[in-house]
Amino acid sequence: MSRKVLVVDDEKLIVKGIRYSLEQDGMEVDCAYDGEEALKLAKENEYDILLLDVMLPKRDGFQVCQQIREFSDVPIVMLTAKGDDMDKILGLEYGADDYITKPFNILEVKARIKAIMRRAGRQKDEKPGHRLITAGDMKIDCESRRVIIADREINLTAKEFDLLELLATNPGKVYSRENLLNIVWGYEYPGDARTVDVHIRRLREKVETNPSDPKYVYTKWGVGYYFRG
Repeated sequence: MSRKVLVVDDEKLIVKGIRYSLEQDGMEVDCAYDGEEALKLAKENEYDILLLDVMLPKRDGFQVCQQIREFSDVPIVMLTAKGDDMDKILGLEYGADDYITKPFNILEVKARIKAIMRRAGRQKDEKPGHRLITAGDMKIDCESRRVIIADREINLTAKEFDLLELLATNPGKVYSRENLLNIVWGYEYPGDARTVDVHIRRLREKVETNPSDPKYVYTKWGVGYYFRG
């Protein structure tokens, strides 16, 4: 079955180029040119991945990303202006999984999309049985990808869940930022360690009663992160 991608950008030439290139690889591509159209399509269809520009008419990419996260954990890649670090950080804060800076090479875009979808595909295939991890008040259902803390379901993005599952599966094991980038984002991912820091911070805000005094996800200063239940 072909992969389905939603490309959102108000620059029609960019959309046309991405669409043509992805369709050459056998993917099915829908296009939107403003934030409201993107939200409508995301609600009406099941996509494997979204490419979402930051600067959009009617509703910007951050708002669209945040609203999509209320009903879907589909992987979202933000398209940001070159060198605009604040946009990258904000995109991750609002629930994006990754970002690509403009101007970009279409081969890089395709490689990034394929890496993310390969990982998502592996996660669907890697279900040897019903795995449930329990740590204190936290229950992590690895099959349904749900997290319950004190009988309350916590809404995590795909990458937040991947991080938590990895850490909780190996309690006490310290993972460096580079380890986490390689395992959770994939070896092809050219991003930097701040991506991990932002996701860990967002994860703590959701699962910890007091994020500055964590009960589950700990920092080993100068080394990385680990889980203690």
